[in-house]
Amino acid sequence: MEGNGLPSLGRVKLTDLAPSEGVPSESFKSSVTTLSHSLAQYSAAIIQFPVYDGALLRSGLDSARLYFHQRAACPSAELMQNNDSLEWCRTSGYYTDAQGWQETYDYRPGLTQVEPGNEMEIPPAGLPDIYAVFGKASRIILDAISFSLNLRSSPFTEILDNVPLRSREISSSVLSVCCYGRPSFHGEHHHKFAQEDSQLAMYTSDHEHQIDKSLITLVKSDKAGLLIKDFHGRWILVDGDLGPQDAVVYPGLALYQATAGYVNPALLRTEVNNIQGSMYGRCSLSFKLMPKSMTSLNCSEMRAAGHGVDVQFQLPVPVDDFMQRSPSTDQLFNRPNFQNFSLSTSQEGSIKLRRRKNNSSTKPLPPSKRLRLEAQRVLKERVQDIADKKGIKLRFCNLKDCESHIHRLDSPCASTRMEIGWPPGVPFVHPHDLPNKAKIGFLEAYEPGWSASHDIELSLTEPGQVGQQSTN
Repeated sequence: MEGNGLPSLGRVKLTDLAPSEGVPSESFKSSVTTLSHSLAQYSAAIIQFPVYDGALLRSGLDSARLYFHQRAACPSAELMQNNDSLEWCRTSGYYTDAQGWQETYDYRPGLTQVEPGNEMEIPPAGLPDIYAVFGKASRIILDAISFSLNLRSSPFTEILDNVPLRSREISSSVLSVCCYGRPSFHGEHHHKFAQEDSQLAMYTSDHEHQIDKSLITLVKSDKAGLLIKDFHGRWILVDGDLGPQDAVVYPGLALYQATAGYVNPALLRTEVNNIQGSMYGRCSLSFKLMPKSMTSLNCSEMRAAGHGVDVQFQLPVPVDDFMQRSPSTDQLFNRPNFQNFSLSTSQEGSIKLRRRKNNSSTKPLPPSKRLRLEAQRVLKERVQDIADKKGIKLRFCNLKDCESHIHRLDSPCASTRMEIGWPPGVPFVHPHDLPNKAKIGFLEAYEPGWSASHDIELSLTEPGQVGQQSTN
């Protein structure tokens, strides 16, 4: 990065970011300031792990190189899985992207990958230990970001996996072992051809950039090649000067949503010009701290801290729906100018990201649409959770038919309604299809404290008004 004439990324020790009881130490405040400033300027920072963790990460990269090197060139079609066709929280095992010359092995605690032929996949070595190291570090970093935003301690605990996982739980967070441009993947002839073709010098999913939907991502690579777009719209090589104990951290789209846009997700791409002549390609360990599938991303913690929350962030977003969307990054924020954001330094020196007031009038969602979205969220969170615990598969009725079902004891849905506590008099159909009056009954049954008057009035206050109230 220094060769590009650009300032260096913030570099902090993980041990300095670890919270402790009482008044924050000077090293903690200084590290949080460095981390926050680096994320604001470059959407990335460098984390220095303790010596013993650094040794584990290096051995993990050695194991990754050997794992991919021993695999067959150009695997058979039955082994070339595409994780886009699977649930985002159920990927596990070996995947390939032949067009992008990328191979990935996903490790997800609670889920064991079985290859065709009922043979167990033998993973790279040390993944459980590396997962634990990255998982603990990512939570420490997330809490440090929360501190810089004046949020309470561990504000995102409710949307994260249990530590440790409960019985039969599957981790939402995932550790991915990746390999780019392995010469033996397509054979030596194809590899040389790709190196000569300038159009294949960069390969990402859209040949421009990609964006993680994680809260935060930690990456440790054996060769430089990760580029992230900075505050000014320039592509910065962020892993060009990593030490043996260093890893790169950058925010994802879920954190952008949970902080009402105060923390921007990183736009990234991978360069592979520097792997020519390498027999192993470029290997990396990537840990994505993900929210749980049966939760929602909401900005209640940001409002409680006095931050202004725009209309687009005021309604909770079910995590499953959020992960299945394909939002345009141009609609999320305007790079490279970042006209919606500014940096301000508090008296204690911590960097905070604050949204400038938007002068354009924002029209709140109509009550009927807010009611529908709230009912869908409760179905995802409350009703589905009850059904899962009881082992019930929800099969909703047709609205017209079920209007007669609710008055009969022998109706097809009577037992299901009784077991999950479906409100009396409300047809057993998807809340999206219920009349508004029935939606209200549905919400009152499953959302304690909810009423028709509780129409999220506070969250519909204009961002400027919220900021003014907190200032007063």
